[in-house]
Amino acid sequence: MAGQQQTFTGSGTYIVSEPLMEAVNIAIALEKPLLLKGEPGTGKTMLAQALAETLGKRLIVWNIKSTTKAQEALYHYDTVQRLYDSQFGAEGVDEIARYIHLGKLGEAFQSEEQVVLLIDEIDKADLEFPNDLLWELDRMEFFIPETRETVQAKHRPIVLITSNGEKDLPDAFLRRCIFHYIEFPDQKLMGQIVRSHFPQIEEHLLAAALAAFYQVRGRSGLQKKPGTSELIDWVRALSLSGIPAERLDEALPFAGVLLKKKEDLALMQEKR
Repeated sequence: MAGQQQTFTGSGTYIVSEPLMEAVNIAIALEKPLLLKGEPGTGKTMLAQALAETLGKRLIVWNIKSTTKAQEALYHYDTVQRLYDSQFGAEGVDEIARYIHLGKLGEAFQSEEQVVLLIDEIDKADLEFPNDLLWELDRMEFFIPETRETVQAKHRPIVLITSNGEKDLPDAFLRRCIFHYIEFPDQKLMGQIVRSHFPQIEEHLLAAALAAFYQVRGRSGLQKKPGTSELIDWVRALSLSGIPAERLDEALPFAGVLLKKKEDLALMQEKR
């Protein structure tokens, strides 16, 4: 990526693997959305925050729900407020533009500076949702019929899209994205991640915590494997409690920090 003005290499608390770093920088260079998949806890959402922080750009987050429609990203025409104002004789009722409110994509387009736009968990919406955004993401513009105005991006946003793989995304949508699957960090990379959060951690405690963590993740039958955020919380709990590293060979203190299912807690108690 030599010669690029904007290059992402990670941040102080976001340790990025070489393949992910290359995917981010290629997406920026090609001006295409970066579609991220990976199991929960691999840092998909945190990547957008780290990217915005590193490049010094504002982050706009659009959290997708099962009821979300693509139109919401563009704009909302507040007909209810306009009707209310007309009933009470408010001024400017004929100015429809006053009642047009931009959505997250519209906000990103109208920003005076380039922003990072995160479309989080796109697979939560219905199957047609991704295709409904194709034109806007391709052309970086949309039309508002109520005001006969075309909103064009002043600066093409850096777009990150996350998916948990709950649904297959349409081929037409996939063709327009750079795709990267974030593998769960191996023990060496995870050690770097933990050290970035706890620079003063004792190596003995770190090694014992990582060994216990990956042993837990390796148990068959777990309904929800602990991720990076659970590990960070667990290491913080271990550090605050002053529990000796040797104890981790015999027990799993503060198991509820790592495991969030009653069945998983019971499973660990049976096997330790």
